[in-house]
Amino acid sequence: MERKKENNYFHQLSKLRRRPLVIAGPCSAETREQVMDTARQLKDLQADIFRAGVWKPRSKPGTFEGVGTEGMKWLHEVRQEYGIPVATEVARPHHVETALKHNIDVLWIGARTTVNPFAVQELADALRGTQVPVMVKNPVSPDLSLWAGAVERLWAAGIEDVAAIHRGFSSYEVTQYRNEPLWQIPIQLKGMYPFLPVVVDPSHIGGQPDLILPISQTGLDLNFDGVMIETHPNPAEALSDAEQQITPEALGEILDKLQVRSLPDAAFISRTEELRQKIDRADREIIEALARRMRLVEKIGEDKKENNIAVLQPERWNSIFETRKEWARQMQINPEFAAELYELIHLESIRVQTEIVEKNSPNQ
Repeated sequence: MERKKENNYFHQLSKLRRRPLVIAGPCSAETREQVMDTARQLKDLQADIFRAGVWKPRSKPGTFEGVGTEGMKWLHEVRQEYGIPVATEVARPHHVETALKHNIDVLWIGARTTVNPFAVQELADALRGTQVPVMVKNPVSPDLSLWAGAVERLWAAGIEDVAAIHRGFSSYEVTQYRNEPLWQIPIQLKGMYPFLPVVVDPSHIGGQPDLILPISQTGLDLNFDGVMIETHPNPAEALSDAEQQITPEALGEILDKLQVRSLPDAAFISRTEELRQKIDRADREIIEALARRMRLVEKIGEDKKENNIAVLQPERWNSIFETRKEWARQMQINPEFAAELYELIHLESIRVQTEIVEKNSPNQ
């Protein structure tokens, strides 16, 4: 299910400026003065959309949960004073009603809401019959179907101006990121819906100012349509997510350093076509090699069944795991990539052999 709308609201904004979309503003609207001061500086930086949350879904009660409807008046004033489209997060149907009443230009659905199809459907129903553009953040968990499902629910409600926001995924692993980028997931989303604008949110992925530039650049290198960066006049005093916000001045420096890659021209396409054909042939050879391997796996499975041997042989698997990583290293291939690949191959081998061993067994 894809709405092929090339003149999407978000595409129009970026084409108008002839550069990637820039969405910026504080994590939370805290005071009128803070909102207006930030908007004034972002106007000078030619930001495309001013963002600020007025309802903040926090993990624990008692923390700052936003100023609520009062903040809508400030956003409306930004729109009137500086002519910048304004955006805020909605999580409940009454949020949608209040935002539309105050002429908010763009809405976004947060990660904690995207994870709940019931909540997304309620928002889609509340938006039905409107033409307001909506951005959808990825769910907190790395679940492509939930993200795609939220986009499709909005399309089904008649909302055509939809965009996706990549803000990373929660993980128990300790890494340099606040939320793991897992770039393959937004890449898959773009593959599913080529006309869907995708914006990268380096503030939530990185969780610290030093990572905003490299994460933003990676997003643009992947042909994402823009960036959403949390910007506050005094980040140290921010009432929410203080550690990941930057000043408008720092934002300007980042925007100056970002490089926009050129689209391929005819000469480039011609030069690379031969290489792409070779890649296709190499991929065919890989699939043929996998097919030969699986036939051997089947023969081992039949032998195990005949001799009543357990399918899983940990010593053999450990040997495969280590030797294949070493082979990859010798051939200048990332050994961790080889390890992940053989994890998948091993799981499929176990599935194939288990199916053989259990076929026509007495317990079936």
